[in-house]
Amino acid sequence: MVVSRRNMLKGAIVLGGAAATPALAAGRDRTERWGVHEIVLSGPSTGNPIDDVTVSAAFERDGNRLVVPGFYDGDGTYRIRFSPPDVGQWTWKTSSSSAALNGRSGAFQCVAPSSGNHGPVRVTADGYHFAYADGTPFRQIGTTCYSWALQSDAMCAQTLATLRTAPFNKMRMCVFPNVPSVATNPFVKTGPGLHDWDPKRIDPAFFRRFEDRIVRLGALGIEADIILYHPYDEKRGYSDMSRADDERYLRYVAARFGAFRNVWWSMGNEYDAIKTKTVADWDHLFGVLQAADPHDRLRSIHQIIVYYDHRKPWITHASVQNGSAVTDDVPAQLHRSFALKPVIFDEVLYEGNSDKRWGRLDSQGLVDRFWHGLIGGTYVGHSETFNPDRNADFSWLGQGGKLVGTSAPRLAFLRKIMEAGPTPGIEPIQTWWGYHLGGKEFEYYLRYFGADQPTEWAVNLPGRDKDPRNTYRADIIDTWNMTVTPVEGTFRMAKRDAYEFHDPDRPTIKLPGKKWTAVRLVKV
Repeated sequence: MVVSRRNMLKGAIVLGGAAATPALAAGRDRTERWGVHEIVLSGPSTGNPIDDVTVSAAFERDGNRLVVPGFYDGDGTYRIRFSPPDVGQWTWKTSSSSAALNGRSGAFQCVAPSSGNHGPVRVTADGYHFAYADGTPFRQIGTTCYSWALQSDAMCAQTLATLRTAPFNKMRMCVFPNVPSVATNPFVKTGPGLHDWDPKRIDPAFFRRFEDRIVRLGALGIEADIILYHPYDEKRGYSDMSRADDERYLRYVAARFGAFRNVWWSMGNEYDAIKTKTVADWDHLFGVLQAADPHDRLRSIHQIIVYYDHRKPWITHASVQNGSAVTDDVPAQLHRSFALKPVIFDEVLYEGNSDKRWGRLDSQGLVDRFWHGLIGGTYVGHSETFNPDRNADFSWLGQGGKLVGTSAPRLAFLRKIMEAGPTPGIEPIQTWWGYHLGGKEFEYYLRYFGADQPTEWAVNLPGRDKDPRNTYRADIIDTWNMTVTPVEGTFRMAKRDAYEFHDPDRPTIKLPGKKWTAVRLVKV
């Protein structure tokens, strides 16, 4: 049997259970651009089909050809998922080691994307920011919730309900459990012990349940930053498999999840704490993942101490853990200069009450880091570790559920500031000369004062003789109380000296003398 169908991120899904595959939409011969066109085939079910059977399909349109691997979904069912990058008629033909799956063919029409479908997120042409495939800027305000997708259906539903009103547009999430979870066995169990599992036998039901969560995030407009390995579960040993077993796992998840447009790949969380893998191993695994993913989703890796070389060509953006790099915009910008790519400080310490030093940051400290990171031309991530017993495993960071902290509304406010700013994003402006400015030169400036409490600011903007002397309006932003207060009048720039412009009639702006204040200048 062969069935061609389309799946879209916004499709209705049954939470949990075997029927977690995205629901069918009307018109099986039509798929929207950047949606998911799925081919379902019946084939061999004996032996170990994941190792014994290969299947793929070549999709073609106007000379554009993409070969997409398929995967085994149990009970003799094979699936091939393709996300069409362009509108028009696509044809497809399968290749397989099984006669039952080989040489099948068909066609479908790729139509215009529906409202809210902006395509996958890509790195912008300038190399330092993100945008959706249709050009819409993506201003990252991410969160981390390691094992939320592995919790009970009720807990997953609560997490999704929280996300509906939260500001986050990216979720970092583990495939393998790192805290107490309902779903813990991605491979077929061979005995009662934690390590009694067979890496050669992937359990489709586990991954079917996980993809349900990916699709549900997509329906909320949230990117799923999928963490493929982590060092926190030595007893099960999922991150300590042989190379052959790692390769099988990566090819499976790439084939299964890669067509969903909201998928990002994070190869490892605190990768350098996984002592059974070398840097050469990680380089190899990136090659396997890249070859297995014709949709070319974003790729990163995250460290605890030893930075991976983010300049390597298979890395699309830097995912960094550093609690102090964004207490000022200068080290944030320095990270960007060395990575030569977008930088997301995915972990900068967490808001919470944990007994761990990395999980007891106050909300002002977390929001402060987001603002410094923004001025440095980078992005920052959130999580929280509130728990009555001060155990981070049972917090938002570990399992999801509800948010307790007070940073999220302030991050929603920040996201609005970002979305009203220049595209594709904020650039650091002459960082080395101590201006602490971000924005777009001669058009838009942000100056953030953090914990300082100035009562005035000298409006000196960098500029040379040939640069435009523009006029600006100003706003005073209270980043904690979430207010924007316009400053009366305008600032008409004139030459101050060989390096700066100012308004000689009003060289300063009066400020309220409060922490967490910012000033915004916008060209009139």
